[in-house]
Amino acid sequence: MRRSILLALAAATLAGGGARAQSQTYVARHWSEAAGEETVAFQGQTFVNHGLVAVGRLDAATRDFKGDTLGSFSGMALRSWRRLTNGSYEGELLTLPDRGPNGVGSVAGTVDYANRLHAHRLTLAGGKLTISPTGGFLLKDQTGQPFTGKDPGANVLTRDGIRYPSPATGEGAGRISLDSEAVTYLPDGGFYVSDEYAAGIYLFDRTGKQIGAIQAVPALLPMHKGQLDFTAEVAPDAGRRNNQGLEALAVTPDGKRLVAILQSATVQDTAGSNAATRNNTRILVYDISKTRTPKTPIGHYALQLPTVRENGDGRAADVTAAQSEMLALNDHQFLVLARDANGRGKGSTKSPVFKSVLLVDTDGATNLAGTPYEQDAEAIARDGVLVPGLEPAKQTELLNLLNPIQLAKFGMNLSTAPSDRFSLSEKWEAMALAPAMDKTAPNDVFLLVGNDNDFLTAAGRVNGQTFDARLSGPGGVGDNDSVILVYRLTMPAGARPRATF
Repeated sequence: MRRSILLALAAATLAGGGARAQSQTYVARHWSEAAGEETVAFQGQTFVNHGLVAVGRLDAATRDFKGDTLGSFSGMALRSWRRLTNGSYEGELLTLPDRGPNGVGSVAGTVDYANRLHAHRLTLAGGKLTISPTGGFLLKDQTGQPFTGKDPGANVLTRDGIRYPSPATGEGAGRISLDSEAVTYLPDGGFYVSDEYAAGIYLFDRTGKQIGAIQAVPALLPMHKGQLDFTAEVAPDAGRRNNQGLEALAVTPDGKRLVAILQSATVQDTAGSNAATRNNTRILVYDISKTRTPKTPIGHYALQLPTVRENGDGRAADVTAAQSEMLALNDHQFLVLARDANGRGKGSTKSPVFKSVLLVDTDGATNLAGTPYEQDAEAIARDGVLVPGLEPAKQTELLNLLNPIQLAKFGMNLSTAPSDRFSLSEKWEAMALAPAMDKTAPNDVFLLVGNDNDFLTAAGRVNGQTFDARLSGPGGVGDNDSVILVYRLTMPAGARPRATF
């Protein structure tokens, strides 16, 4: 079949019906002043956001099971949860740091950080979430070697037909570079981790040893001058943008589908450096019912991210609220965390403009799987506008993190000029759902939302070397703590995810 016919099929014959589901554009910062519950109608279902009910905090200087600074939370997965007779809760949470701190000692940029999962005991009672680190484990590749957070440069390692980023020389040489961004568990205790460098997905057994991988589809592979190049130090000509890989990952409640979302639009879907045209990102759906590492997705959809026309300082700008995490409610509905890049840790006095959890539904969206939009670098958007005939996923806002009234109840604020220890941080990148186990409210859940503190502390340590990465300047001084916000939601009966524990 000719290429032009394939494109026409993707844009028309495969397009779903219904109204166009474009994202919201905000002319000014998007804050909420809702003091209590909010009801949201979406796709014929009713969701209720009861608001912020607890906050948990870890000091930024906390050390992990290896004696290194415990970097928080690029991803998280709840592994146990129960309600006690006194009405409180306890559970086990595993959290995923990313590629490690930057600029340690004489080393500029990334370091040889061994990727890992951290384990924590959680206690939720009386409006407080207590987070107590209990250990963790390193991630190992198929040869038993640890991964490395070191930027791979242009070198590519091929193993069992999968092309991996890997430094050719120096620290981490010969090992797989991993900028780990999301984690999701299987019922048997195995789990997947998504990567920023390769925009790929790696499968691990319950001990943390890699047992498989899913290569990024061609449209997402970072290409530079016709060659595959995973480095984050050279801008690609096509594929995923630098530091904008598969930021979100989830297994559906029935265990049959694996869903991943690119953080923002690919290079070919973006108009140069215009940040507002990064809004057309992609959702990939894999069938894992027969094999845990399928080669190609069965679903591939456009998701239009929110955009804001103010940059947090009152001046006009074009900001895309890139997505940072997702949870699967079923095989077509998801919670998606979208955020701007302002807040404590940014080093700027610009106030945050958008940080919200969205409801997203791919029913009726155009399926791009197998088309040139996926198997080649054909653009799905031009200047921030989808190609005519392509129907994106539907969406609406479920909850807004930028709520000064609710944050103040727990001693937090949205200050940036300057910020303090209790100011909302820039990067919110992890989510987990826990059942409320309340007989009077059987459809209620707790939504945990965690930040990535970027290892920003004055008392840092990695690989036996200390470092000082405290904040300084007009945007605030001091450490950037690890924080988890807890919201209570009422979900429709058909949108309550099954626990994987």
